[in-house]
Amino acid sequence: MTRGGQGLARVAVVVRAGAAPLWWLGVVAAGAGTLVPGLTGRRIGVTAGAALFLVAAAVVACAGRGRYRAPARAAVRAGRHDVLQDRAVTVRNWRRGHRWWLLLAFLAALGTAFAVPAAGGMLLAGCGTGLWLKAAWIGRLEQSDEVLLWVRVDWLRAGVGRPAGRRVKGYRTTGIAAGDAAPGGARRRTPALV
Repeated sequence: MTRGGQGLARVAVVVRAGAAPLWWLGVVAAGAGTLVPGLTGRRIGVTAGAALFLVAAAVVACAGRGRYRAPARAAVRAGRHDVLQDRAVTVRNWRRGHRWWLLLAFLAALGTAFAVPAAGGMLLAGCGTGLWLKAAWIGRLEQSDEVLLWVRVDWLRAGVGRPAGRRVKGYRTTGIAAGDAAPGGARRRTPALV
């Protein structure tokens, strides 16, 4: 980065980066958990897991929205020397920084199967769904303002930090067509060539 430019990562991409691993690890843990009868039995475990899935998805999706809304309102335009980080790099950095937490969460979800089958895995999958819903909400926020929200990479502490954490002083914005991720952090779909 030259002339005072900063590396910028998409806010929605950072939020969305954990959705897929949490979802898939949760599905695998829940599937493996149904093989164990557990202390409560499979029926109670799956019912409790379904309730935990819904609660976790709602809590993760709705929690801390104000911490995203406030810097979004006060966001400043990105400078001409700022470097926009690719979506794949942002996702890879987040997953590398959280790999041990993901592994511990998966092992904990598997371990709970001996008490309440499938419940821990469904809780994990609910957290993944909640992150996806939060990223979609950020995408709607971006579309309504017709800007994309970016956060400085150095404030994320090598991909481990949160885009609404204490270190984040504010967001920067670009036009809606900037970068390689669509509003909400999904891969940008290019129109098919005829």
